[in-house]
Amino acid sequence: MAREDAVRCLRCLLYALNLLFWLMSICVLGVAAWLRDYLNTVLTLTAHTRLEEAAVLTYSPAVHPVIIAVCCFLIIVAMVGYCGTLKCNLLLLSWYFGSLLVIFCVELASGVWTYDEPSVQRSDMISLKSRMPNYGLQRYQWLTHTWNTFQTEFKCCGVIYFTDWLEMTEMEWPPDSCCSNQYPGCARHAHYRDLSDLHQEGCGPKIYSFIRGTKQLQVLRFLGVSIGVAQILAMTLTLTLLWALYYDRKPPEPTPPDPPPGTDTGPLTITHGPQGEAPKSGNTRLAEAWSNTATTSNGHGHTQFEMERLS
Repeated sequence: MAREDAVRCLRCLLYALNLLFWLMSICVLGVAAWLRDYLNTVLTLTAHTRLEEAAVLTYSPAVHPVIIAVCCFLIIVAMVGYCGTLKCNLLLLSWYFGSLLVIFCVELASGVWTYDEPSVQRSDMISLKSRMPNYGLQRYQWLTHTWNTFQTEFKCCGVIYFTDWLEMTEMEWPPDSCCSNQYPGCARHAHYRDLSDLHQEGCGPKIYSFIRGTKQLQVLRFLGVSIGVAQILAMTLTLTLLWALYYDRKPPEPTPPDPPPGTDTGPLTITHGPQGEAPKSGNTRLAEAWSNTATTSNGHGHTQFEMERLS
């Protein structure tokens, strides 16, 4: 009874861990997809600068294709583990344990291989100005769209200040994406009337803060560590459950059958008497066997007896 309660407890814990794997994997995929969009924008603006290298070093462990594939595979493995735990199937549970072990090794190797601190300083933000002269050109429509998207999303303008647009380009006023309330011609109106309608903070500090790490990146790191700890716990519980199920399926050792009632199981004693005389002690069946098997071997009265104990 105690072993059955232990097996039931192990199964409940594995159910909870598999559900946790599903939730954490979905969260990792969602946050990684959100970060990947912003990372592509930052990489476009910081191309051929030290900021680009720092951004890749910071976010490659979080949005690396290997990590995304591992999370997708973990969802499938969790489903297999759930089915194996539900049916108490030794084969599915063994496959589940092996898959968790492989995933854990891949995550550990990927984390160690991609771990590196980015070397970036605030002075590197000035290099972003080299991407501004191409704004608005026909050949660089993709760069124009990226600048507008970043300034709108992060509520910033220019690199250090909105005057960077007037300094680095031939524009007479900043782009309309610098306006807090955007509409066609809003930047021109704000430039000549009210500068407070423009975003006062530059995009350089925003990119620098993004590269140094965001709250979303911290959430991904926490989820990664939590998944690793949960995998170790799940593998331990799976091994314990496999042992318990295998022990229950072992055939019991055979035990000798009890003798039928009324059978004398005491020691057999034979008392030698004169020729042809049955023993004086013993039960009736043994006495009959004695009389049936007694024969005279020679004329001098020597008798040999053979008895077969009846069971």
